[in-house]
Amino acid sequence: MWQAEVMGVGVDFGGTKIEAAVLDEKGDFLSRVRTPNPGEYDLAIRDVCAVIARAEAEAGGAGERAISTVGIGVPGSISPRSGLMQNANSTYLNGRPFREDLQIALGREVRMANDANCLALSETVDGAAIGAKSAVGVILGTGVGGGVVINGRIVEGASGIGGEFGHVPLPWLTVDEHPGPLCWCGKHGCLEAWISGTGFARAHEANSCQKIEAAAVVAASRGGDQAAIESLERYVDQLGRTLALIVNIIDPEVFVLGGGMSNVAELYQRVPVVVRRYVFGGAWDGRIVPARWGDSSGVRGAARL
Repeated sequence: MWQAEVMGVGVDFGGTKIEAAVLDEKGDFLSRVRTPNPGEYDLAIRDVCAVIARAEAEAGGAGERAISTVGIGVPGSISPRSGLMQNANSTYLNGRPFREDLQIALGREVRMANDANCLALSETVDGAAIGAKSAVGVILGTGVGGGVVINGRIVEGASGIGGEFGHVPLPWLTVDEHPGPLCWCGKHGCLEAWISGTGFARAHEANSCQKIEAAAVVAASRGGDQAAIESLERYVDQLGRTLALIVNIIDPEVFVLGGGMSNVAELYQRVPVVVRRYVFGGAWDGRIVPARWGDSSGVRGAARL
């Protein structure tokens, strides 16, 4: 029997790991289970089922299917036309009926949404954007994801790609930035190739010949390394231009940042200055905040689906 009133089961299907969690009615974790992402379709189906079973057992629900619906946050989205996965950087998912196959394997309903949408939903319900009528979640990790929540509802769009600004070009390009690096999607200059943690490290290597990870670049900038200082300055400017573009289209009350680059404290003081420089009219009173729930936001939002 369940040891507490259960709100839901969520799964965060990431590029390197799969996490399942059971939340109680207050939004507190009853259990969390992680396993590496196997990187192969059939094995991924198997492992999602396994982590859900383990999470439910650890939450005290072994042998009882008290939760009839599972929420899953995924990279990419489901095409409303075909019902198949699209635009996932875990490319083995693309063109596959992932939701339907999981429903068959689990024997229950699966509700699926983009992982950045799950972050935005979680943070709007009881996180850093609580009370906001409009919020945009921005994942700045290995890739760049975006999610839009208006009046408490995810905006998925007519084709299921609402908020996917990771694959629009960096705005207000400088001469040195044109045409931009090649993105995995096949186009040049996508935001994902610039403002992801991976893109930040790539740009630093290109400008300094130092091949180090994003966190090390930030640490070096704080230690006075001039090349790293310049790399962080460029990143702040590029992220500020990105958010200004989104303001000009959506004008959200709050931007909530997730992913590894959201841990860079300098962003929250310096990026708003850049946003005001580029936003139409120059007046902007929105907020840029880190996700309250950190890397738990995705799985929490999935459980709320």
